Amino acid sequence: MSRVLVVEDEAAIAELIALNLRHAGFEVVVAHDGDAAQAEVDRVLPDLILLDWMLPGASGLALAKRWRGQQRTKDLPVIMLTARAEETDKVAGLDAGADDYLTKPFSTQELMARVRAVLRRKAPQALDSAVEISGLRLDPSTRRVSCQEQDVKIGPTEFKLLHFFMTHPERVHSRAQLLDRVWGDHVFIEERTVDVHVKRLREALSGVQRSQMIETVRGAGYRLTQQLVNAA
Repeated sequence: MSRVLVVEDEAAIAELIALNLRHAGFEVVVAHDGDAAQAEVDRVLPDLILLDWMLPGASGLALAKRWRGQQRTKDLPVIMLTARAEETDKVAGLDAGADDYLTKPFSTQELMARVRAVLRRKAPQALDSAVEISGLRLDPSTRRVSCQEQDVKIGPTEFKLLHFFMTHPERVHSRAQLLDRVWGDHVFIEERTVDVHVKRLREALSGVQRSQMIETVRGAGYRLTQQLVNAA
């Protein structure tokens, strides 16, 4: 289930958008100003942000520029919502980093179509493409994991788990979601099985000082962070 952050200061509009998104199967979080939006992004990285231009405090334009300039959020999909219909405003929004631009008033059908289109464009790379984060490289075509030319010995389940984490960085995944996406929804096993394989994955990554990339989010699940923290 994709997580959408709706940043809109008009409560009625925010609730209408949220209602339609939930009806379409999205998980929705609403923020009514820039500070609340930034707090939500810091807490859990969403899959997409619907961002109003005119907000109390920091404007949507300023937020989009900030997120595009930071490593953790530079690839975060953003659709700008605004009453400003001038071409120069649209250009400014897109130049700030918005992936799409929707002028108010808009229909819910158009909004949902834009949301789906942006999520499709921002989908992870093909499954056979190599991915690299913070020096850790995983190549599905050769089944090889390495860090700065040093091979990492890893089991097949841990490989699939790491591949999923690396193609969905900074996002929190519950144990149930990991079972569904990594093991498959046809497999009936205990959720605690995930903990066992995460432990094995961390042990494998500890040899290249990357075990801290797999973070436990209390009460929520696990995520892979791109921010390396020096070990004490």
